Amino acid sequence: MKLLFTGASSFTGCWFVRELAAAGHEVTATFRHHSGEYADLTRRRRVALIGEVCRPVYGCSFGDISFLALIREGNWDLLCHHAADATDYKSPHFDPVAAVQNNTCNLTAVLEALKTAGCGKLVLTGTVFEAGEGAGSQGLPDFSPYGFSKALTARVFQFYCGRAGLSLGKFVIPNPFGPYEEPRFTAYLMKNWLAGATPVCSNPSYVRDNIHVSLLAKVYAQFAHDLADVPGFTKINPSGYAESQGAFTLRLAEEMRSRLNVPCLVELKKQTEFPEPRVRINTDFPDLEAVGWNESTAWDGLADYYRQ
Repeated sequence: MKLLFTGASSFTGCWFVRELAAAGHEVTATFRHHSGEYADLTRRRRVALIGEVCRPVYGCSFGDISFLALIREGNWDLLCHHAADATDYKSPHFDPVAAVQNNTCNLTAVLEALKTAGCGKLVLTGTVFEAGEGAGSQGLPDFSPYGFSKALTARVFQFYCGRAGLSLGKFVIPNPFGPYEEPRFTAYLMKNWLAGATPVCSNPSYVRDNIHVSLLAKVYAQFAHDLADVPGFTKINPSGYAESQGAFTLRLAEEMRSRLNVPCLVELKKQTEFPEPRVRINTDFPDLEAVGWNESTAWDGLADYYRQ
């Protein structure tokens, strides 16, 4: 297929584009900036990697004039809208209304241009931290203003794609981890272990859904390939290790101990505060054989990345 992809500089976007290209699809990926203009080194490395497997278009954002011109080139089989306003996404002051405006910029014009160009389907990325997604506790609320913005974005897309008679697929992401990720929890653990330190898991009682990004990317590529070219709405919530954060930390330590040849010790704190919902997980378990993914190979890749 000939695919147009937004948000490729992100951790998951990088993996999705590479997997789509490996599956034989022709991918054009849009970027707000050239590789060297991004502030952090990891994102610059991701953009450089993607440039080797796709056609990159720089200085282009969803819904702007250059994006609409790109759509009008025609012959697209699928639009993958992975980009989202995530600036300071952990902040309680994150502006969900402004984020939705950015995520859906000129949406009706985009959808009309897609139809005119002969493209009848679109994949939108969501998150398990949106209200009503996955399974869990406290009535499945939005986790944060950012989660709220993603939920609103999905509703806007569902409404306007329905009116336009397009096929919309929603791909709901849990907690991905793996090479080229931002310095979050997994990176914190790995770097401490390699430095001979004992990291701390402060929230071991939260139940979350951590998934290898390599598996997530293979499921995404399959979902994009299989999305029907008829009006309607389809959704998938791929699940990885649905367990407590304490259990996941111990799982990661066990897998890394022999691969890194270090003790991989960890301290699990007693959690007493729960400002977030205690449980939120995805519900669709991937067929590993069908997507061609090997768990041991994924653990090897994670160890090699941090060892280097």
